[in-house]
Amino acid sequence: MNLLHKQEDTVKANKTHRIRSVRRELSQNLIVYHEPKSHAAEAFRALRTNIGFAGIDNELKTIAVTSPEPSDGKSTTACNLAISLAQIDKKVLLIECDLRKPKIHHNFRIGNDVGLTHILADMILEDQSVISYVKEVPEIENLFILTAGFTPPNPVEILSSQKFKNFLDLLKKAFDIIVIDTPPVAQLADAAVVSKVTDGVLLVIASGKTNVQAAIRAKQALLNINANILGVVLTKIDKRSGRYYNYYNYTAYEDS
Repeated sequence: MNLLHKQEDTVKANKTHRIRSVRRELSQNLIVYHEPKSHAAEAFRALRTNIGFAGIDNELKTIAVTSPEPSDGKSTTACNLAISLAQIDKKVLLIECDLRKPKIHHNFRIGNDVGLTHILADMILEDQSVISYVKEVPEIENLFILTAGFTPPNPVEILSSQKFKNFLDLLKKAFDIIVIDTPPVAQLADAAVVSKVTDGVLLVIASGKTNVQAAIRAKQALLNINANILGVVLTKIDKRSGRYYNYYNYTAYEDS
């Protein structure tokens, strides 16, 4: 099987709900939170810095995180990037836009009883502001989460609606930066739809797992909608690989 293993292989071709303060164990996938001195956490801080440089000329308020295939590590990447941004006093919103297989709320051990789809489908209380359905994470200052909500019959339709675009514009006024976890772009149209209305996109590729052709298709799908590809995040790197980070590495995207 033709898989990607190394960095060189990557794509060339304001009121909120406060989560109850009960003792809970956040997912170990939140490396920046649990292991702040690890190589992986440092890699996410480097990713944060690179994104900062990418936004010097054009401000990046919304960043979509996608991957070619499931289980490439995009949700984990989105979570840890959001945490690292919150740690530098950015007011960060993490949106769970993988409406078919949402994982963000599991990582933070929060409920998904009401979320994005409820808001877009007008299934919220009339006397509540939509912003009030954003949930604050008490363990991590400056971090807020909007969960997916119920799974709609056609996620593409709801994410391509003008209502979603308008809602995103509203959120941009309330937060410094918004990180959006989307479905795999090579398999579903959802990610392309979301990426089209964001300021930049990160493509997450798993070392030793992601198929080369799937990665190429993912890149092409993003280019077809003129998405601003910020770079590639390589995950699940073998610890024995030497100079690369144990789990994560970032390569800025260059058109070629």
